[in-house]
Amino acid sequence: MVEQEGRRNSKEFIYSVDTSDSLRSAETCFLIDEERMPAKRFNLFLKRRLMFQKRAQSKDSIFFRDGVRQIDFVLSYVDDIKKDAELKAERRKEFEQNLRKTGLELEIEDKRDSEDGRTYFVKIHAPWEVLVTYAEVLGIKMPVKESDIPRTENSPLRYMLGPVRLPQEVKFPRPEYFTAQFSRHRQELFLIEDEATFFPSSSRNRIVYYILSRCPFGVEDGKKRFGIDRLLTSNTYSSAYPLHDGQYWKPAEPPSTVNERYTLYQNWARFSYFYKEQPLDLIKDYFGEKIGIYFVFLGFYTEMLLIAAVVGLACLIYGILLMDSNQTSIDICDPEIGGQLIMCPLCDQVCDYWRLNSTCLISKLSHLFDNESTVFFAIFMGIWVTLFLEFWKQRQARLEYEWDLVDFEEEQQQLQLRPEFEAMCKHRKMNPVTKELEPYMPLWNRIPWYFLSGATVTFWMALVVSSMVAVIVYRLSVFATFASFMESEATLQHVKVYFTPQLATSLSGSCLNFIVILILNFFYEKISAWITKMEIPRTYQEYESSLTLKMFLFQFVNYYSSCFYVAFFKGKFVGYPGKYTYLFNVWRSEECDPGGCLIELTTQMTIVMTGKQIFGNIKEAIYPLVFNWWRRRKARTNSEKLYSRWEQDHDLETFGQLGLFYEYLETVIQFGFVTLFVASFPLAPLLALLNNIIEIRVDAWKLTTQYRRPVAAKAHSIGVWQDILYGMAVVSVATNAFIVAFTSDIIPRLVYYYAYSTNITHPLKGYVNNSLSVFLIADFPNHTAPSEKREFTTCRYRDYRNPPEDKDKYIHNMQFWHVLAARMTFIIVMEHVVFLVKFLLAWMIPDVPKDVEERLKREKLMTVKILHDFELKKLKENLGINSDLFSKQVMMEESKVQLAKSTI
Repeated sequence: MVEQEGRRNSKEFIYSVDTSDSLRSAETCFLIDEERMPAKRFNLFLKRRLMFQKRAQSKDSIFFRDGVRQIDFVLSYVDDIKKDAELKAERRKEFEQNLRKTGLELEIEDKRDSEDGRTYFVKIHAPWEVLVTYAEVLGIKMPVKESDIPRTENSPLRYMLGPVRLPQEVKFPRPEYFTAQFSRHRQELFLIEDEATFFPSSSRNRIVYYILSRCPFGVEDGKKRFGIDRLLTSNTYSSAYPLHDGQYWKPAEPPSTVNERYTLYQNWARFSYFYKEQPLDLIKDYFGEKIGIYFVFLGFYTEMLLIAAVVGLACLIYGILLMDSNQTSIDICDPEIGGQLIMCPLCDQVCDYWRLNSTCLISKLSHLFDNESTVFFAIFMGIWVTLFLEFWKQRQARLEYEWDLVDFEEEQQQLQLRPEFEAMCKHRKMNPVTKELEPYMPLWNRIPWYFLSGATVTFWMALVVSSMVAVIVYRLSVFATFASFMESEATLQHVKVYFTPQLATSLSGSCLNFIVILILNFFYEKISAWITKMEIPRTYQEYESSLTLKMFLFQFVNYYSSCFYVAFFKGKFVGYPGKYTYLFNVWRSEECDPGGCLIELTTQMTIVMTGKQIFGNIKEAIYPLVFNWWRRRKARTNSEKLYSRWEQDHDLETFGQLGLFYEYLETVIQFGFVTLFVASFPLAPLLALLNNIIEIRVDAWKLTTQYRRPVAAKAHSIGVWQDILYGMAVVSVATNAFIVAFTSDIIPRLVYYYAYSTNITHPLKGYVNNSLSVFLIADFPNHTAPSEKREFTTCRYRDYRNPPEDKDKYIHNMQFWHVLAARMTFIIVMEHVVFLVKFLLAWMIPDVPKDVEERLKREKLMTVKILHDFELKKLKENLGINSDLFSKQVMMEESKVQLAKSTI
């Protein structure tokens, strides 16, 4: 009995000391003993005791079983019954052994203790020695002294009321410090109060991921294999993620003292806080600088949209106030003027003649967006976009200072070789910097994939254009159908018609176009990702840049092609009665509404922009919610088990490496709607503002509640997206100038006002009649004349051409050339004025604010001084009585300080 008790105690001791190996834990659960019944009884006792210990730990615990070591990362895997199960198990064993050799501590949760009964969890803790070593390798800056520079707030929010502000402890969770790159040999220099909390959790998971991405797991085919990404790609591990701090709906429980996730949810992710400023420093500390800078950009863009939205709303109010007094609408609606003007049919044979006053309502609606304020707003937005980009550069510079990103170097994991690249490479090449052999793929191996990629992108862009042509054909085809049952004798009587065939066709065509956009976008996202992988980019940065180019080019064409068509092509190449232009020699080219094409461009913009934003927000909110619910529902098969913190996070949606890419892409496409065609739709900034207020909270809610915690990554700017924004800003000046000149009716009205009007009291009276040319009905070819004969001898159409009695009938008259010259002059003048103002503003506004420059100089000086004092103190302690050597070292250190001052 004594010997048996000794065996029991020894085995129990082994389990309590090391539970990091799943095989060992399995062995301890089944004690081998000569006496079968006592062993069974003891096994039952041991299982109950272990279960009690496990349940004693809170399900929200983020610590190892000892309650002391914090979990910095989690790996999960499922037993694979396929033929490569042994290979994967061997990879995992080698990988985990190598992780332990780096100093990381592992604790493995057996699948029998998991909620679904099939998933193993490998919990990883980075001890102090590992953290200090790799903090030095990564050049992480840590505090050395509290800053003596007073904190200032430069956000436009400082002028708003108090309720908009967040509490100081939330907005600024920690004081500002002078920082220096961490060195493990200078640990006493840094403000280390508690080793457990010195490194924030974002830095800890970043360090662990750095180790995971470089840890080898074996040699295969003569090549050394390494990195968690390759293991995830091969399904050796099913997931790898850092843990959230705790539940988002309740504060931290002991032994944890901080739950930043809860703080973020309470002060940032709740929709009731839509009017509040964002806790940017807390976002950065929790999610890392890369995600933090996205929310800084989105918030700054939203603040700037507030100005544009107010001005755009003022322009709309101006149009509403003058809608009833607009002379053009008055003439069109007047039964004695517009009611007497018989217009030529808008399609062949099926369409009938119609009176101009049937478009009374449309002409009034058109004036809401086509008035004198349109020119002002187009010029204003050209200046606004310059101010936005210049002030953003300043905001970015301030952010670099506040977040210690001034000496930022590209994130190592972005420059790391992709596992797919290594797997496909059969060649090796000496790296001239590291002098090591690295995987290398010759250009001739990539050229076929580049050609395939270019051909695919071109094909899909052509497909977008083809779909747009198909929508045009749809509008041309159904217009006659609408006209056949909507146009009646009412259009030839003095009766107001509120829903015309043009309006019906435009609305249905815009809705159909939006549906086609969504369908094409869904398929292209999958294909572009596949094509980019086939190009075999070397690093993650190359992969993201290649995907960015493909996605932006496609979405630019997909979302904007219909707007470009309506703005610059529709109604411009129609011809005239008797000599119309035909599409594919079958369909007559589309004509603009009698109220002008601007109202159709406004309709197109409203449907596509609003539809995209509503669909995007619904998709972003519902997609992770439904998938997480379904994943949790499948996982909770053993309700008696402890649904632990790592299991809860495991069942959340993955944000992924391209999560931010799609967020930026969505914002940039919206920026295009706000800038490229804003002259036709002054409410675009207001719609974008409302969307972004919701977007910020939706993104915050997703990241805080529905997604696993992303691995923290650094970034000092928005990257290539900034160049794209600059390009769109330049193009927007030209597009808005052309919209005002050719799509709007402002220029023809001004030409008539100054050159052709004879009415001094009402200069625009008679403009409608002047802008319509006369056509002799007898000159209609048989295939275009209406099937039903009328007693009219002439009809009117929108153009500047000679009347039928002129010897050069139906050719453009002199007024046409005057209007064309005025349009081209306006484009040249507007572009030069706006570009001149843009260049002046860019020259006047410094990229780095003066106060930031002074703070940078102050911090640089103080950091050098602190390091100087530290080294002197250390030298004095080490050198002791050797005063001569000490004096020389002092002189050398002081010369360094003087050199730093001189450079500052």
